[in-house]
Amino acid sequence: MPDKNGFPHFMLKEIFDQPQGLRDTIMPRVSLPDGEVRIATEVRVDPLELRRLRRINIVASGTSRHAGLAGQYMFQDLAHVFADVDYASEFEYRNPPIGPEELTIVITQSGETADTMAAQRLARKKGSRSIAITNVMNSTVANEADGVLYTHAGPEISIASTKAFTAQMAVLFLTAMYLAQVREQLSQESVRRWIGELTALPEKTQATLKWADTCRELAQRYHRYEDFLFLGRAIHYPVAMDGALKLKEVSYVHAEGYPAGEAKHGPKAIIDEELPVVMIATCDRSDEGSKIRYEKSIADMGVYKKQGARIIALASEGDEGVAKLADHTIFVPPAPELLAPILEIVPLQLFAYYVALARGLDVDRPRNLVKAVTQD
Repeated sequence: MPDKNGFPHFMLKEIFDQPQGLRDTIMPRVSLPDGEVRIATEVRVDPLELRRLRRINIVASGTSRHAGLAGQYMFQDLAHVFADVDYASEFEYRNPPIGPEELTIVITQSGETADTMAAQRLARKKGSRSIAITNVMNSTVANEADGVLYTHAGPEISIASTKAFTAQMAVLFLTAMYLAQVREQLSQESVRRWIGELTALPEKTQATLKWADTCRELAQRYHRYEDFLFLGRAIHYPVAMDGALKLKEVSYVHAEGYPAGEAKHGPKAIIDEELPVVMIATCDRSDEGSKIRYEKSIADMGVYKKQGARIIALASEGDEGVAKLADHTIFVPPAPELLAPILEIVPLQLFAYYVALARGLDVDRPRNLVKAVTQD
C-alpha cells in the first residue's frame, strides 16, 4: 500500500496529488505544436464510425457519474454529438434502445464496479462500441471494452474519490476534443487554444490548493450544521452534486446538490439561517452563456441573503460582486466554462475533508462504504 507521504490521511494526500495527476493524464496525449489530441490508439474505434455517431451513452455510478454529467456538456459543445448520462444501476431497467452509430462510455475508478460492468455488457450485447475510462490497469471494464482511456491519477486509497474525479473530467474533455477533431468540428487553431487551457490546469489546481487553510477555517465554523445545499448551473451542477456527495460520504452530513435554477421549485422553502448554501458562481467572461448564468446566480444569492441564508461561494479570481454578497468566498483561477469544474471541486473536497476531521470521523474509511462496489 502506498504511504501517506507525510499527510495525516490518504484523502488529503490524494487531494494534493491532483496537479500531478492532471499533468500525467493530459500531457502525453496532446501536442501543442501540431494542434492535436493523440488518443486514437487508446480509443480504438474507426474514425469513420466516429464521424457517423448520432449518440453517446455515458454510464457510471457515484462520483464517476458526476464526471459523466460534466462530460455531457463537453461532447455536445465541442463535438456536437448528443450525449445521455445514466446511473449504471438503472441502465438495464429502461431497456435502452441502443443501436449502430452509438458509442457507450463507461466510467469507473476501480474498473470493477458491478453495475457499470453489467451496463457495459448490455451495451455491447446490443451492438454498441464501448470505451472504458478507469484508473486501474487491466481491470475488468478495461479488458472488455473496445477502447480504454486510463486516468493516470495514481492509486486512490481513500474511499471518497477525489483525484480520480478530476482526472476523469480531463479524459472526457480530451475525448470530446478528439471527437471534434475527427468530425471536423474544431479548427486547428481552436484545438491549440484548448490544449493551452488544458495544460494550464495543473498549475491552476496547485494555486487552488492554497485555499486549504480557508477551507479548514470554514469547516471549524460549520462542522456542527447537519444540512447543506449545494447549487450550480449547467456544467457546474455536477460539481455541486459531487461537493454534496463528498460532504455526505465522509462527514455523515445531509447535503444535497441541486440545479440552481430549480431551487425555486421546492428547496427555496427550506433556505434559512440554519441551512448553509454553497453557491458555485464562477464566470467565464469570454462566454456569453456563462455571463448570463452568472448574473442569475448573483440574483439568487441576493434573494437567499434576504431569507437569512449563510452563503459560501466559489467565484473567479477578482470577482468583488460575489464577495459582497456571500458570507465567505473562495476564489479559483479563471478558466473556460468547460474546464472550470476541475478547479471548482478542489475546495469542496477540502471542505468535506476538514468537516469530517472536525467531527472526529474516520476520513479514509467512512462507515458502510467500500472503495469498489463489486456487488449489485
